[in-house]
Amino acid sequence: MNSPRIVLAIDPGTEKSAWVLWDGSRVLGAGIDDNEKLRFMLHARSIPHTSAAVEMVACYGMPVGREVFQTCVWIGRFSEHIDAEMVFRRDVKLHLCNSAKAKDANIRQALLDRLGHVGTKNNPGPLYGVKSHLWAALAVAVYWFDARSA
Repeated sequence: MNSPRIVLAIDPGTEKSAWVLWDGSRVLGAGIDDNEKLRFMLHARSIPHTSAAVEMVACYGMPVGREVFQTCVWIGRFSEHIDAEMVFRRDVKLHLCNSAKAKDANIRQALLDRLGHVGTKNNPGPLYGVKSHLWAALAVAVYWFDARSA
């Protein structure tokens, strides 16, 4: 019997990174943590998952700065501790919004349309607690899960 799939999806950043645990229908856990803390959590295996996906940096012919290279370093450091599939932002945009030109707001709206509302503290919805960079991590998780379930 197959164990349920739970994907750990990471939206890496220069100093902090967002992560989401997704089972294909709901968020099981999430956080925005300092990169060193997240790296320690991955090393200690304190985030239970069966698969992992990390948003990967891609070059589209434009010059990039120090922040992009720092993010690349963190992607590598995270990958030392988990066997993660690299997911490109462009693929996530195409999957959720049918457009490579989609912005963060479009991706957020596509996730809300598909998965439900955020809700309030007194009446939490299925996406309660998802905010800021957690939307990008959730988008990676949904894309990864859909690509494996097709």
